[in-house]
Amino acid sequence: MSKEEKVIPYKIYLEESEMPKAWYNVRADMKNKPAPLVNPATKKPVTEADLAPVFCDELIKQELDNDTRFIEIPEEIRNFYKMYRPSPLVRAYCLEKKLGTPAKIYYKFEGNNTSGSHKLNSAIAQAYYAKNQGLVGVTTETGAGQWGTALSMACAYLGIDCKVYMVKCSYEQKPFRREVMRTYGASVTPSPSMETEVGKKMLAEFPGTTGSLGCAISEAVEKAVTTPGYRYVLGSVLNQVLLHQSVIGLEAKAALDKYGVKPDLIIGCAGGGSNLGGLISPFMGEKLRGEKDYEFIAVEPASCPSFTRGVYAYDFCDTGKICPLAKMYTLGSGFIPSAIHAGGLRYHGMSPVLSQLYHDGFMKAVAIKQTEVFAAAETFARTEGILPAPESSHAIKVAIDEALKCKETGEEKTILFGLTGTGYFDMYAYEKFHNGVMEDYVPSDEELAKSMSALPDVE
Repeated sequence: MSKEEKVIPYKIYLEESEMPKAWYNVRADMKNKPAPLVNPATKKPVTEADLAPVFCDELIKQELDNDTRFIEIPEEIRNFYKMYRPSPLVRAYCLEKKLGTPAKIYYKFEGNNTSGSHKLNSAIAQAYYAKNQGLVGVTTETGAGQWGTALSMACAYLGIDCKVYMVKCSYEQKPFRREVMRTYGASVTPSPSMETEVGKKMLAEFPGTTGSLGCAISEAVEKAVTTPGYRYVLGSVLNQVLLHQSVIGLEAKAALDKYGVKPDLIIGCAGGGSNLGGLISPFMGEKLRGEKDYEFIAVEPASCPSFTRGVYAYDFCDTGKICPLAKMYTLGSGFIPSAIHAGGLRYHGMSPVLSQLYHDGFMKAVAIKQTEVFAAAETFARTEGILPAPESSHAIKVAIDEALKCKETGEEKTILFGLTGTGYFDMYAYEKFHNGVMEDYVPSDEELAKSMSALPDVE
């Protein structure tokens, strides 16, 4: 046993006093700022007035702030965080032994709260600002259900209403996560639905569709802007969400710094960007400032490969084309992903912040088929004792691959990945994998070309 293995515990905990008191805004350290959101009607950058009917006032300020490096976390949000934060940073000793690798593997575990994922970090912030603005409630979409669950919990805590549009395939595949939302008092509607004009249009055009995050976003936005006293909130993609999720990376870095550990490789699953962006932000900041160097890998599903097969262009954030345009890696807002079980990664585009960083060469991306993802999840569960969510398991798969490369080369790399949540509401997916009936759908070049051919014309 090496000296480091004697010193570093299995789980590294921070003291409550060490929990971040401010969110870190990585945009402040980006030389090339993410391109601004654009009003689809005027084709000009959005203003606070443009966004006011959709988002909460304080969140709009955070969304548009490219220059403030640290933004203070309000005391009421910090007090809520104390229910489950600081979250542990775990050394995966058992996985390392199983793989026979010289690599050192760490994961930041965000599943130790009732909502089961990292999504609660932003949900409580957005619900807090809505409550402070005197709103009646909020609307949102959810894919696999982690975000909807987290927002339902936050809204119940603060005493405001929550309306959730859940992607239809996840609504049917994950009924227990749906019921957790309802337990917290949220209304949950399968999307597309007959409740909105966007939903009616989608059902007429694509009868029997399993839905998409882009469509659910459209429904939630429409409901918000047509219902007095409501605003729309989003669990990923937006700048404000990556800001709130920076608590993940700030805590991970503080825990590693405690023991003098520097990761060589940082890995996160990527759908819209909330987990990956939150984990890498403070490390990326050091890289951008020239203080330290790290390698970053974004892992996305092969069935929805926005980074690896998409184009970097302005596109609608939603299928109904009622939201602002964002410059991002996209497959086209009309792309309807296959009904994979990592529902939280079924989004046609990627965070503008992460898209800019990827475009500028600060990180890499890989796409993985879902049967490979579940095989890695099973290995992790059998060695580390946690049943991981399908989304997080994308990062696990690549962490294992990189550790095995170290076994071949003899390199002693230090690997950090984000374990964003647990998979105990995903047993239907695990059942399909164990029964050998899970399919690996990969869209053809023709399918992607068709969806990307309808991108809006924005310079």
